[in-house]
Amino acid sequence: MTVFPNSSPAMVGNTTFHDVASDQNGQTYRVFIYRPEGEAPEQGWPVLYMTDGNAVIGTAVDVMRAQANYPSGTNVGPGVIVTIGYPLDAAYDPLRRSWDLGPPPGQTYPPFFENSPEVKTGGAEEFLTFIEDQIKPVVEAALPVDRNRQSLFGHSFGGLFVLYSLFTRPSAFTTWIAASPSIYWENRAIDQFYSRFVTAHQTRENAELFLSCGEYETDRLAPFQVGAADEAERLAQRKITLNDIYSVELVDRLNDLPGRPIRAQFEIHPGENHMSLLPVAVNRAIQNAFAIRKQAQAG
Repeated sequence: MTVFPNSSPAMVGNTTFHDVASDQNGQTYRVFIYRPEGEAPEQGWPVLYMTDGNAVIGTAVDVMRAQANYPSGTNVGPGVIVTIGYPLDAAYDPLRRSWDLGPPPGQTYPPFFENSPEVKTGGAEEFLTFIEDQIKPVVEAALPVDRNRQSLFGHSFGGLFVLYSLFTRPSAFTTWIAASPSIYWENRAIDQFYSRFVTAHQTRENAELFLSCGEYETDRLAPFQVGAADEAERLAQRKITLNDIYSVELVDRLNDLPGRPIRAQFEIHPGENHMSLLPVAVNRAIQNAFAIRKQAQAG
């Protein structure tokens, strides 16, 4: 392979990473932090926390750098991005994210690969405590952030984690962004935490929840999936996951709560499947977390 002379590794602009051991489980996490250029506003920068940090940091920073330079045209202002991942080069650590993002009590499943450990879920409370008690204090000590404008994003299992976090610690963030949340997971175990939220919700002022999924996560298959060998299997799985239906149901339930403690909305992204949705959802997360002017909502 021909190598260009004087080559250097490409770096994500204005971004550092830090390996941090969790006081909850002793595991090491890789935390990526993007800091905007220039002086922070008087009240501090808004901050967006994101799960699956390795998979989203590059997209998130590029979206921010491209749009925050043109705020009058994009409605996006500068802010801090904190993504939480794992000390590896791959986009995901399937084993660890299954534990970290799955609501308790969780279950045990066969290994992903031969000669690898069993897959366990149920560590969401540990992971949320790690973010709240270790990551947030370090970020707030190092950077001037606006504690009233903190957002949390997650996709798939990460979206389920966002809902768990909202239902169990509703004052932790103001803006909650759950893309393709796995509401169906483990016989809708998330519902027990929704009931707790309804009973004792204490959301922040102007709390918002943004739910989304791709067009090809509904009962529609992507064109390349139609006629494929696994077409019937995929259609059967759609009847279980029901990402669009379960999200719409949740939006309606939340918006009908007395006092409306949080405003919820749902969006379908045309032409996207479960995985191709990710960069689109990251773009939306930046737009929602760092919006200069909030859109008026009906009701």
